[in-house]
Amino acid sequence: MEPGAGDGAPHYNENNAYRRTGEMSPAHERDAEREAARIEPVLKRLWEQGKWDPATVRAALLELGYEEGDDALTVRDMFRRFKNNEYYTPEGAMVGLRVHPDACVTAFVQKSNYGVHTNGPYLETGCFEPPYGH
Repeated sequence: MEPGAGDGAPHYNENNAYRRTGEMSPAHERDAEREAARIEPVLKRLWEQGKWDPATVRAALLELGYEEGDDALTVRDMFRRFKNNEYYTPEGAMVGLRVHPDACVTAFVQKSNYGVHTNGPYLETGCFEPPYGH
């Protein structure tokens, strides 16, 4: 069995490499944690107000001084999901903030809850965790 091979399936680590984040330097991790601490109260306020659409979330985060773009702030719809034999896009917004090339803040806000955490970038999807394999 491969070390760290989850359920022990052959090639588990190789097949799931796209779901692992890159390493953050300690200094950049601290910077990302600092930005996460700025974002969390904004998302909490929006969640409590029942405002989790991407346009509202984007506007609130831009007020913090962030800029939009591939190497900065991205606010988007939630990933599509499959339920009851059909695809749908849940209400809510996903947030990705590239703090440094190796450091991200990833967040979401939706009807049921919100969350903010830091991570290194994903190989194929940047700050956002890939929704599924290929």
